Amino acid sequence: MHFSIPETEVRSDENGSIYVAYNIHVNGVLHCRVRYSQLLGLHEQIKKEYGNNVVPAFPPKKIFTLTPAEVDQRREQLEKYMQAVRQDPILGSSEMFNSFLRKAQQETQQIATEEVQLEIYLSNGQKVKVNILTSDQTEDVLEAVASKLDLPDELVGYFSLFLVQERGDGGCTYVRKLQEFELPYVSITSLHSPEYRIVLRKSYWDTAYDSDVMDDRVGLNLLYAQTVSDIERGWILVNKEQHRQLKSLQEKGSKKEFIRLAQTLKYYGYIKFDPCITDFPETGCHVIVGAGNNELNFHVKLPSDQMKEGSFKVTRMRCWRVTSSVPVVNGTANPSSSSKCDVKLELAFEYLMSKDRLQWVTITSPQAIMMSICLQSMVDELMVKKSGGSIKKQMQKKRLNGSFQRSDSQQAVKSPPLLDSPDPSREQVVKLSTKLSSVSLRGLSSSNSASDISGNDFHGNYAFEGIGDDDL
Repeated sequence: MHFSIPETEVRSDENGSIYVAYNIHVNGVLHCRVRYSQLLGLHEQIKKEYGNNVVPAFPPKKIFTLTPAEVDQRREQLEKYMQAVRQDPILGSSEMFNSFLRKAQQETQQIATEEVQLEIYLSNGQKVKVNILTSDQTEDVLEAVASKLDLPDELVGYFSLFLVQERGDGGCTYVRKLQEFELPYVSITSLHSPEYRIVLRKSYWDTAYDSDVMDDRVGLNLLYAQTVSDIERGWILVNKEQHRQLKSLQEKGSKKEFIRLAQTLKYYGYIKFDPCITDFPETGCHVIVGAGNNELNFHVKLPSDQMKEGSFKVTRMRCWRVTSSVPVVNGTANPSSSSKCDVKLELAFEYLMSKDRLQWVTITSPQAIMMSICLQSMVDELMVKKSGGSIKKQMQKKRLNGSFQRSDSQQAVKSPPLLDSPDPSREQVVKLSTKLSSVSLRGLSSSNSASDISGNDFHGNYAFEGIGDDDL
């Protein structure tokens, strides 16, 4: 998670007193607005619970009114404090820290605690309406959806809730995965736009876990609906013969066989991001990035208009970081503003191009943090698998100390409509992507499965050292 405080606001409370508010952004989006005294209260709670030796340094109180320069200095200090707390494995995952963020989010949006109905979307566009409290956290809402669909407890951890923006061209942008420190109802309501919706989607990368999900009727329907949706939007590449086979299986109602065939197709299980900019292989290249199969896949348009494709394996990334910056106006950055702060986000990762050569690759994209979250979840999944664990074992362990009640009213997952024949524009995309896959970037080694920027004599375990520096 990327915590930042890129801006401040001068506000007045109910008594008319003037104060400085610090806008806490999480993953590049405003999460809450807090006063210095609120953060000081959190700091004192953390000290009391965990001791002085654990908590990071907190900016001291000032007797006199702060000058603009001092306000900006305090903003930077508070930002570093929040980042340090979040990065600490104990403090960052503590209920004390997460509940503070949830309460601050609710107070910022001035939404009272009450019963409401929230719409959660499935991949096929079907809506699931759940009755929740406005103060329910992400896990509560996820469990409510699972209960409504009659998804077994042991499969809930295979799915997550994502904030998605629907585009006018029929596509969608995955903004972020909803976290434990936010309130889904407040998050979606505060956007004040019908373009945004909360979508239920599988949250794992290893296709081996598909078998666990497909053993259950509801899990099978959810995975099937997502697979059909990904094919329809062009995220999974399908040629005419494969399309004919898929449609035949669909007409027969052979959902498992449909998914198994889809698993063999290029980019199955990937999340595709909006077009953005990269400095690889040249500065200023336009690129479409996809995340899946433990890699970031690049479709790059060079300044010469030549199209190329390559893949960066997560096991060859030594580390990565997300950085944010504010626009420079008249030669200086001005983060202390009541206006909306336009933050520039970059994801940079250090990649082992060959056995003894590391190189930084940078992606400039509003979805940089979502890309980082994908990388981190891939690494976490690989580490769990390496240690002999599984998602199911993790969820069973997590739920030993608690359970939730199933409601009597269940909602079935409907099957999506039959696959339509590819329209002319979709066919062009498929042809173009197929052509790209046969072209290699400089330094790419040959591979039957993908154009991986790697060396065959490299063992991936080394790259786990230091990986996951995306909170910097």
